[in-house]
Amino acid sequence: MKFIQALLVFCCFLTFGQTPDPLLVPPSEQAAQMKWVDSVYASLDLKEKVAQLFMPMVFTERDSAHFYQSLDLITKHKIGGIVFSLGGPVGESHWLNRFQAASKTPLLVAMDAEWGVAMRLDSVQAFPWPMTLGAVKDTVLLRKIGKRMGEQEKRLGIHYSFSPVLDINTNPKNPIIGNRSYGASKNRVIRQAMAMMKGHHDSGILTSGKHFPGHGDTAQDSHKTLPTVSFATERIDTVELAPYRELIKHGLSSVMVAHLNVPALTQEGLPTSLSKEVIQGILKKELQFQGLIATDALNMKGVSEYSKVKNIDLSAFLAGNDLLLISNDIPGGIDAIAAAYVKGDVSEERLSHSVKKVLKAKYKVGLAAYRPVDTAHLIEDLNTPQDTALNTEAMGKALTLLKNENGLLPIKGTGKIGHIALGDAPSSPFEDQLKHYQKLRTFTQINAKNVIEKTAGIDTLIVSFHRSNDNPWKAADFSNEEIQIIRKLAQTKTILLDVFVKPYALKALEGIEGIDAVLLSYQNSESAQQLSADALFGAQDLSGRLPVNVSESIQEGAGMDLLGNFRLGFSAPAGVGINSVKLNEIDKLAVQAIDSMMTPGMQIVGVRKGKIFYQKNFGFHTYDKQQPVKSSDLYDLASLTKILATLPLVMQAVEEGSLTLETTVAELLPEWKDSNKADLTLRAMMSHFSRLWPWIPFYKETLNSKGYPKNGMYQNTPSSKYNLVVAKDLYLKSDFEKEMYAQIKESELIDTLQYAYSDLPYYILKKYFERTSAKKFDALVQEKVLDPLGLQRIGYKPLQSFSAEEIVPSEVDTYFRHQELDGYVHDMGAAMQDGVGGHAGLFGNAEAVAAIMQLYLNNGKYHGKQLLDPEVIQRFNVCTYCEQGNRRGIGFDKPQIEGHHQSTCGCVSMKSFGHSGYTGTYAWADPEEEMIIVILANRTYPNDDFTYSRSNIRTRLQELFYKAIIN
Repeated sequence: MKFIQALLVFCCFLTFGQTPDPLLVPPSEQAAQMKWVDSVYASLDLKEKVAQLFMPMVFTERDSAHFYQSLDLITKHKIGGIVFSLGGPVGESHWLNRFQAASKTPLLVAMDAEWGVAMRLDSVQAFPWPMTLGAVKDTVLLRKIGKRMGEQEKRLGIHYSFSPVLDINTNPKNPIIGNRSYGASKNRVIRQAMAMMKGHHDSGILTSGKHFPGHGDTAQDSHKTLPTVSFATERIDTVELAPYRELIKHGLSSVMVAHLNVPALTQEGLPTSLSKEVIQGILKKELQFQGLIATDALNMKGVSEYSKVKNIDLSAFLAGNDLLLISNDIPGGIDAIAAAYVKGDVSEERLSHSVKKVLKAKYKVGLAAYRPVDTAHLIEDLNTPQDTALNTEAMGKALTLLKNENGLLPIKGTGKIGHIALGDAPSSPFEDQLKHYQKLRTFTQINAKNVIEKTAGIDTLIVSFHRSNDNPWKAADFSNEEIQIIRKLAQTKTILLDVFVKPYALKALEGIEGIDAVLLSYQNSESAQQLSADALFGAQDLSGRLPVNVSESIQEGAGMDLLGNFRLGFSAPAGVGINSVKLNEIDKLAVQAIDSMMTPGMQIVGVRKGKIFYQKNFGFHTYDKQQPVKSSDLYDLASLTKILATLPLVMQAVEEGSLTLETTVAELLPEWKDSNKADLTLRAMMSHFSRLWPWIPFYKETLNSKGYPKNGMYQNTPSSKYNLVVAKDLYLKSDFEKEMYAQIKESELIDTLQYAYSDLPYYILKKYFERTSAKKFDALVQEKVLDPLGLQRIGYKPLQSFSAEEIVPSEVDTYFRHQELDGYVHDMGAAMQDGVGGHAGLFGNAEAVAAIMQLYLNNGKYHGKQLLDPEVIQRFNVCTYCEQGNRRGIGFDKPQIEGHHQSTCGCVSMKSFGHSGYTGTYAWADPEEEMIIVILANRTYPNDDFTYSRSNIRTRLQELFYKAIIN
C-alpha cells in the first residue's frame, strides 16, 4: 500500500511538478521539430556544433570592416546567431539578409529590445520605458504592447528579445537598472513582466527574463565591475527569484544570467554567470527551468576580468549556459570548448543538450522555413498609427497623481496662471498643449533670487521639470538652484509640480512644504508632455500608481485616480486610434462640397475618447470669400437646439420628478386639457409619434400681398408693443407669440399614427419651462445647461455677446424678412419668438456642440458637474417605436432601422444618437466607439438649395471618420 502511495506521489510530481519546456512547438508538430533538430545536429561537425552556442553583437551603424568581420564569424566559424545593436532598420535588414544567405545553419537573431526595437534602432518610435509601464494598471494594454513589440521584431527578422527585465529595483541608486525595471515590488514586476512576455509570445517571439538571479539592488554597473548582492538566501528566494518562478511556470523562453557576486549563493567573487550552483543548482534544479540559458554579455568587465579561469567561454558553458553572448574571442572560445570535448571534459550529452536546445528554438521561430526580410515599406510597417495609439494610451495610463491639495486639479478657473520650465531639456510640447486650454504667462531666465519678483501678480504656477528623454540612464536630478526656486515659490504661491523624469528625483523635494499638487509624468517624451497638460486641465484620466519607493513618505503604490471628463482634450489622431492619412478624405469631401457650391463653408470636429483629434475649417462665411471660417465662429445650429438646449432641461425635470415620459400635454399646459392634444405624452411627442404636424408657417399671415412684413404687425424700431426681434431693424408685435400658441392648440392632428417629425412639441416644452421657472427660456438654458458646462461660445441671441463678424450668415431671406440673416435665427418660428425657440435658435461653434455631446457620452458629467443622471440619459436613448417603423429616440435621432445615408451613414452602432439641423448642421455621438462628429455648415446661404442634403454630405463625412478608426 505504501508503495502504491509513493508511486502516485511520484507520478503527480512528474505531471504537476515539472515546468513546461518553452522551446517545444505544439504536440502535433513536435515530431517534425525533433526530426529537423536531429537532422541539423547530425550535419554539423564538432566545431560547428560548438559554434551554435555563440552570438556576437553586430552594429549596423558601423562601417564595412565590421560587416565583414561579422560575416567571417558566420562563414568561417559557423556561429549560431547574432545580437543586433545600434543601427537603422533598413541597414540592419540588408545586413541580416546577407548574413542569413551566407550561413550554413539559419541564424538565431536577437536584440536587446526592452522598450521595443527603438532601444537599438533609429527611425522607430519607442514605447515607454519599463518603469513607466510599471505605473500602468491595465495589463491587457501591456500585453498588446508586448505583442506589438514582437511584431516589430518579427518584421525585422528578429526572433528573440532579451526582455522582460525581472529585476526588482529596490535600490534608487542602481546605476544600470533604474528605469529598466517595472518596479520595487515582486508582485508589480511579476504582473507587468508577465503581460509583456505573453504579448511577445503571442507574436511568436522568444523572451528572456533577466538579470538572474537579480540585479535590482546593486549600486554598481556590471558593465564596469562585478557588483555584489549581499542578501541572505531566504531574501533572494522570496524576493529576487519570485518573478522567475512565476514566469517560468507560464512559458518564459529563456533566462539571462547576470555577472554578480552573490556570496549567499556561490563562492565569494565568482560571477553568477560562471556558477554551477546558481545555474544548475537553482535555475535548472530548484526552478526546473527547461528553456534557453544565456549569459549576459561576456565582454562586460563583471566577468571578463575574472582571472581564475583559463577561458571564460568554456567556464560559462561548463556552468550550464546554453548561449554565450558577445564573447571577446569567439574563435578562441570555440576552440576551447571543442578541445574540452576531445579531452572528455565536455561530454556528448552535455554538448548535444545545449546545441539541440538552440536548434529547437530555431525551429520554433520558423527558421526551418527561413524567409529573408522584405525591406519594402519597412519604415512604414514599423511606425504604424497603432503604435502611436498604444504609446499614447500607455503613457496616459502611467501618469501618476501623487498630491492634490484642496482638489486643485483639474484646473478650473480662468484666473492668471504662469508656467516655469526647469531642467535642461525641451518643454515646448507641454507649453503648446497648455495653451489649448488657457492663456498663460511663461517665465524664463528664472533663478532663486529673481523668481518671486518675476512672478509677481501670478497666484498659481505650473512648474514643470524636464531632463533628457534620450535613454533611461540620463541624469534626472534637480539642481540645487532648482530646488531653491521651488522652495521659494512654495512659500507664497499655489504650485502645481509636474515632473517628467523618473520618480527618484522627488526625494530631493521631500522636505519642502507648500507644493499643492504633484503629477509624475515619468518621461520627457512629446506624448508624455501633451497628455500631462491634458491631465492638469481635466481632459485626461489619471490612474497610474507609483512603481517604486522614493522615500519614507513616497512609497510604491501611491497615486490617486482623477477622471478626465472635466472638459474636451486635444490629441493627434493616432493617439486616440485614428488613422491620420485616411482623414485626408474628409478634407477632400468638404472641399468638394464647397467647390460645388453646396455650402460656403464648414466647421468639422471629430472627437474620440474625450479628445478632439480633428478640428478643421473650410471655405468662407459667404461666397464672396472675404471672411474665412474660423474655429471660433458661430453657426446657426437650427434643430440641434432640440438636443443641446431643450433635451437637457427635460432630462433634469425627469430626474427631479417634475416630469415623466408619460406626462401629458394637459399636465404640461392645463389650459389645453380640452384640446385634441391633451392626452399626448412626452414620450410620444419627443419620439415624433404623436400625430402632430411638422410645423406651422406662422410668418405667412404676417406678410402683405407682396410677401413683405405687414405694417401693424412689424415696425423698424423696438417698443413695448413691438419687442420681438425677428431680424435687423424688424420687430414683431409683442403679443404675437400668444397667437402662435393658439394656432398650435387648435391645429388638427394627422389622421394616421405614424412617424412624423415635428417642431411643435418643443414650442409646448418651451412654454412649460418658462411658466414653471418664471424665467425666459434662453436665460434658463444658460443657467441650467451652458454655464455649468463652462461653455462660452454657444447660446441664444448671439449678437448680444458677439460681433457680427464672428457669426456665419445663414441665408439671404427673400420671402419673409428680405435681408441677410447674420446673427438672427434662420427658423421663422424661432425668429418670431424673439429668436428663442425650444426647437431652434441656438448659435454656437463646433467645439461647444461637441462638448455637450461629450456630456452625454460621459453619462451626464462634464466640467466637474453631474448635470444629468446616467439612468435618465439611457431612458431617452432608446428607439421606443422601432417596431412601428420609427427610428427616433426620445429627443434624440437614432440610426435608421435599415439602409444607408439617412440619419447616419449606416456604419455607426445602434447605441449611437444625435441630430441634424436644417441649416446643414449635424452632431452625432457613438458610445461604443467613444466617437463624436460635429459638422456645421450654412448650406441655406444664400438660398435654400438642397444639393448639400441630397448629396448626403453629412453622413458621407461621418462614414469617412469611421473608416479612419484603427482600434
